Amino acid sequence: MTDKNALIQPDRNQSAVPIHLVDKDGLDAFVKTLTAAQRSAVQAQKFTADGYSHAILPDGDGWFVAAGVANSASLSSWCMAKLAEVLPAGTYRRVGGEPGPALLGWVTGQYRFDRYRADSDAEGPRVLLTKEVKQIDAALAEAAATALVRDLVNTPAEDMGPAQLEHEAQLVAKAHGAEFKVTSGDALERGFPMIHAVGRAAARSHAPRLIEAQWGDAAHPRVAIVGKGVCFDSGGLDIKPGSSMLLMKKDMGGAAHALALAGLVMQHKLKVRLHLLIPAVENAISGNAFRPGDVLRSRKGLSVEIGNTDAEGRLVLGDALARAGEDNPELVIDFATLTGAARVALGPDLPALFARDDETASQMVACGKAADDPCWPLPLYDGYKDYLKSDIADLGNAGGNGFAGATVAAMFLDRFVPEGTDWAHFDTFAWRPAAKPGRPKGGDALGLRAAWGLLKARYG
Repeated sequence: MTDKNALIQPDRNQSAVPIHLVDKDGLDAFVKTLTAAQRSAVQAQKFTADGYSHAILPDGDGWFVAAGVANSASLSSWCMAKLAEVLPAGTYRRVGGEPGPALLGWVTGQYRFDRYRADSDAEGPRVLLTKEVKQIDAALAEAAATALVRDLVNTPAEDMGPAQLEHEAQLVAKAHGAEFKVTSGDALERGFPMIHAVGRAAARSHAPRLIEAQWGDAAHPRVAIVGKGVCFDSGGLDIKPGSSMLLMKKDMGGAAHALALAGLVMQHKLKVRLHLLIPAVENAISGNAFRPGDVLRSRKGLSVEIGNTDAEGRLVLGDALARAGEDNPELVIDFATLTGAARVALGPDLPALFARDDETASQMVACGKAADDPCWPLPLYDGYKDYLKSDIADLGNAGGNGFAGATVAAMFLDRFVPEGTDWAHFDTFAWRPAAKPGRPKGGDALGLRAAWGLLKARYG
């Protein structure tokens, strides 16, 4: 995509095309300020101030833009994003106010994933000016974090396997001077046996690994961020049908979210001792693949009977969460593309949020709403613990029925987080099946800015 830093600039009264944001309540008053030729242009373009609509109006030798918004007094992150996608390349300025939160959508609306294209179809850049200079860095940082998630998720598994995911994590860690450690291959068998079991069938070039980075003052509160990094999920021996495998390059979307969030924490120097953990594997099929009916050891010491090899994400997260808990974190946040049940319940736009502490859940929801990154709480219901019972092991990895799949998966993870630890779990889709302004089809960050808002509020 175009250099994000070129897309928002401080307003120093340079030449720019004016943008008038108009809502339906203000349309009549706006039209009265126009010349006869401009009113004719409004009518010809059938501009009625609907959200995301716009009209280009003549102004002497130049022109300006009238853009429809839901509420011109309370802008959203996305209300100007469509303009950033469709207006001609150039420099623009909002008339009568500042873009505020719309700065984010202006940048994310110009995102393009063109790694594999000979010719990019992007036009631009479209530059937006603002006098609120202090908001520029914050908007660009969040847009860059969003772009990182999108890039990682959009990249096919052959080019974004465990080794490549390790490389991306190392780049972020090195940029901020974080300690970096990787446990890989057969070295996982003793300390992280579930990560090893899930990933051992992959080719050597895609060998499993646990990626860790630590950053910050040890005297500050410890915060762990964990992300599911299943770089491709065939389903294992319980193989998925072909149609269900088409999007499985995105099964490392949780890792992409965790890495992007950790980057924001370090970039803004929050007063935390950060611990990033990414179990990176490919759930493949070969002669040494783990099997239905196997009983796996775990780092926590619990034994797990495998009822379904396609419920592998909770296994690798279990070992990573157990490792995170050994350092007594004050807060643990994990992201995972974990269950289809969450999508059935909430659709693609809403990540399911599970939290032990009601205050944490409420704060996360509020932060998501404020950032136009909504999430929706689902219950950690003890009554469903029986769904994870095993006849021969401490617990099973898959419920024996189709009920409450997202909650049952979250209850499995709950067993690997120390009692009393504040823990929030996002079951996110990490994908947008249809484009919306500022949010193109493909990989996307869903829940990232909600979690970032909570961390800023607590530790900023």
